[in-house]
Amino acid sequence: MPAIDLSSISAVIFDTDGVVTDTARVHAAAWKHVFDSFLGGEGPPFDIREDYVRYVDGRSRHDGVRTFLASRGITLPEDAPDGRPSVRSLSQAKDALYAEQIDRYGVAPFPGTVMLLHELRRRGARTGVVSASRHGARVIRVAAVGPLFDALVDGNEAARLGLPGKPDPALFLEAARRLGVPPARAAVVEDTLPGVAAGRRGGFGLVIGLDRSGSGRQGPGLREAGADIVVADLDELTVTGRVPVTLR
Repeated sequence: MPAIDLSSISAVIFDTDGVVTDTARVHAAAWKHVFDSFLGGEGPPFDIREDYVRYVDGRSRHDGVRTFLASRGITLPEDAPDGRPSVRSLSQAKDALYAEQIDRYGVAPFPGTVMLLHELRRRGARTGVVSASRHGARVIRVAAVGPLFDALVDGNEAARLGLPGKPDPALFLEAARRLGVPPARAAVVEDTLPGVAAGRRGGFGLVIGLDRSGSGRQGPGLREAGADIVVADLDELTVTGRVPVTLR
């Protein structure tokens, strides 16, 4: 059974959407609505299983718009004050729709993730959470899992600090800095290809890929991106050892 060994790892940093909370599907649905409305039937519609994973998932909103539209050979201005479509306008439309859905339906954490967090903290590990979304802190609060984390870095903090988005490891490195742990002694848990790549590029001691597809089809891609371990749910992981007091 795959394990997190706390004799070599003293902190674990989790991505938010799809890892801690069941919000990746809400993001995907919001993106589909916005992109399909923009495309207006010209060409194939936005595919949640393929386009979302390949071009949007794990990226900042603006990067997601640029990357998906580039895949269709479309370039938009960053902003268009006359009301024409732009990177900013599509990003804002998606953001408003996502926020509406969160407010209306709430947020649920994954039980396996909550169990793992409790076990890690019981054994002395520090925990952090990151999100490319500016709603990251809000989602964690609504899901009532804030007390399970020692540090949080979301899209608002990334913008304030000028941190680049994934696959750059800046979000994870900032979380590790706040936890007071060198990357080599920290693990990253991610369900996206850019996120796994960021963990590997950041020199983290353990990169865990999470494939919630139900078919295992994302596993090979996660391994290729740099995951040391790939699991279908975090309840498949065991935790061994205990973090020495001097490393907490």
